[in-house]
Amino acid sequence: MKARVVVVDDEPKMAKAIASALERSGHECVVFTSGREALDEVLAHPPDVVVSDWRMEGLDGLELLRKIHAARPATPVILVTAYGDVPSAVAAMRAGAFDYVTKPFDNDELRSLVERALEIRRLRDENRELRREILGSRDAEVVAEIVARRLHFGSDRVARPFVAVNCKALAESVLESELFGHEKGAFTGAFTAHAGCFERAHGGTLFLDEIAEVSPSFQGKLLRALQEGEVQRVGGSAPRKFDVRVVTATNRDLRSEIAAGRFREDLFFRLDVIRIAIPPLRQRKEDVLPLARFFLERHVRSGGREVRLSREAEQLLLTHDWPGNARELSNAIERASVLGRGEEILTEDLLLEPRPIGTEPPAVEGTLQEAVDGAVTERIRLALAEAKGRKAEAAARLGIERTTLFRWMKRLGLS
Repeated sequence: MKARVVVVDDEPKMAKAIASALERSGHECVVFTSGREALDEVLAHPPDVVVSDWRMEGLDGLELLRKIHAARPATPVILVTAYGDVPSAVAAMRAGAFDYVTKPFDNDELRSLVERALEIRRLRDENRELRREILGSRDAEVVAEIVARRLHFGSDRVARPFVAVNCKALAESVLESELFGHEKGAFTGAFTAHAGCFERAHGGTLFLDEIAEVSPSFQGKLLRALQEGEVQRVGGSAPRKFDVRVVTATNRDLRSEIAAGRFREDLFFRLDVIRIAIPPLRQRKEDVLPLARFFLERHVRSGGREVRLSREAEQLLLTHDWPGNARELSNAIERASVLGRGEEILTEDLLLEPRPIGTEPPAVEGTLQEAVDGAVTERIRLALAEAKGRKAEAAARLGIERTTLFRWMKRLGLS
């Protein structure tokens, strides 16, 4: 990325050296030997990055940082400091500095810092735009994977692959093979070599959903891969380099998971560069009905049915607190589309208990999925009995397609 950089140092030779190092990377540099003059420029014409010396006559680097951060908080400031000032520079980072480099500095190190500052600033710009879209959205795209996809397709990686993995859905041994790949013969059933997700997403975006479900032992392997920018396939000996943007998602409080010893703090800091908080569905009641209608249309579209939510069903959806968020809502609508007989989804089709928001549901035996499957099983059995075993007629009584009935019967083990 090419950028406009303001360089500040009260030693003209040093300022010129910094500018020359950055200009060789194609950046446009504006040089100042006065902190006050640099501040006026930043306020009048905000640059992409500021590189400033720490100790200067008049307005020094720390005070310049504070004033820039107050007026232009999105502008990253990199401090150049003597080795003995490192503790002060670290304190300055807490005050808002992006990073620091010590004299005598390596030109490649400085250029790398500037590139990283530009990348993070671009990500923050994308984040702001994404948040505006999310806040204005009233459809089913308010989910983690859609956010990840929008980040991908709105970036300069759009021409490269987008690869998504649900970490919770895979056992640890399978997850390692899926992410890192494996060589032929690495384990029973590995008849061919397999490129992992990091390799397949090279140049693009890798989305790791449910990242908090990864075991602490595998977290260490993942951290090493991210730090080194390379993976080693299961059964392999040579590392393989990758270049991916990693996007992760979780519905857990990772700081609480860290405190409980279930999530590595070093991995958290490696991943926690740009954070996008998606409020739970219970805090977005205005999204519930549009989402429900979207899911209903999707679930009944293949059958050519015209089904709508009754007013009472809509009210029930609004009173539920949706601990499972959009996924739970989607499952409830799919279930209701199977159970419902007529052109309207009724409250009893949803199998949801109306209760005040924030209260706990009554204790029952078995899991919610077991209760749901039991209800669907009984409903299908009743329809089959009424139709004297004729599946086409039973499907018609249930208001679903015959193929949908077959799918549910197979899932529930019904003959």
